[in-house]
Amino acid sequence: MPCTFSPLSPAELSARWGGDINLSAPFPFVTPGWLNVWWRNFGADDELLLLLAEKDGQAVGLAPLRLAGGTVRFIGSADVCDYLDFVVREGGEDDFFAALLDNLAAAGVKQLELEALRPDSVTLKHLLPLARQRGLPLELTDTDVTLEMDLPADWETYLQSLSSHQRHEIKRKGRRLTEAVDVTFDIKEPDDVPAELAALLRLLRISRKDKAEFMTLEMEVFFRELAAAMADGGWLRFGHLRLNGDIVAAVMCFDYNNTRYLYNSGYEPEHSGLSVGLLSKVYSIQDAVERRMRVYDYLKGAEIYKYHLGGQEKPISNLRIELNGG
Repeated sequence: MPCTFSPLSPAELSARWGGDINLSAPFPFVTPGWLNVWWRNFGADDELLLLLAEKDGQAVGLAPLRLAGGTVRFIGSADVCDYLDFVVREGGEDDFFAALLDNLAAAGVKQLELEALRPDSVTLKHLLPLARQRGLPLELTDTDVTLEMDLPADWETYLQSLSSHQRHEIKRKGRRLTEAVDVTFDIKEPDDVPAELAALLRLLRISRKDKAEFMTLEMEVFFRELAAAMADGGWLRFGHLRLNGDIVAAVMCFDYNNTRYLYNSGYEPEHSGLSVGLLSKVYSIQDAVERRMRVYDYLKGAEIYKYHLGGQEKPISNLRIELNGG
C-alpha cells in the first residue's frame, strides 16, 4: 500500500506533533515552531504545501513545501534556515519519496528546487538516487559550506585537538582577558527572551556592517517570533560574556538533539582588542563539552575562526529536479 498525503496547516502540525505525528525533525530549522514562524513572516506569496505522509495509519514523513509558479520549494529560505530537508521516519524513505514524486507530478508541479541540503540529508541520500533511477533531469550544485565538529569528553582533549598555534592563541587571549578585567560567562535558557534577544541584536548590529544591513525591521520581527518559538521548545540558549558586569559579547544558540547550533552572535567593537567576540564562542564550546554534548555546529559560512576552533567543512547543496518539462 503506497503512502497517502494529506495537507496540514502550521497550527494543525504543531497541535498533532509528538502525538499521532510521531516524527523526529533532524534539526531545529524544520521543527513545527520554526516552519510556522517562517511561513507567517515570509510565505505570503506562495501556496502552502505542508503535506503529511501516512501508511497503514502511521505517520511516515512530512513534506514541508510551498508552491509558486509551478515550482516547489521547502518552507524556509537559506538566509535564515541553515539546513532544510524532509522529515521522514527511518525505513520509510523509499515509500515516502516514490509517492511524493508521483503526487507532485500528478498535481502538475514542473520542478523541485530544494536548497540548503546537508550531505547527510534524506533528500540527497534517498530522493536524489530515486530521481536518477527514474531518469528525471536534475542538477546538483554546491552553494556553500558549513562547519561542525564532534565534541570530546573533556576540555583538555578539545584543546589538544587544535593546532599548537591555535591552542596557544586561545590560552593567551583568555589570560589577557581575565588579567585585564573581571570576566564572567554564562549560557543558559533565557529568563527574559525579549530582553536577551534585544541585547543580542544590539551587539549584532554594531559588530558588523553586513549584519546590521541584514537585520531589517522585518527580519527583527522574524527573530523575535523565532526566539519565542525556540524557547517554547526548550532549545534556545543565550550566552553572555560580561566584563565588569557589562555584556560585551553574546551568542544565540540552539541545543537540539545533543548538538549545539551557533545561530548568531555579536560583540562590542570597542572591546575587540580583548577578543571578546571570539572568546564568547570559545566559552560556549567549553560549556557544550562540559554538558557532554556530542556536536558543536557553527552552521553555514566559511569564517576563518570556525576553522581555527576545530570546525570541519562540509558542503551545502541545492538540488533541482524536473518533473513535467520544467
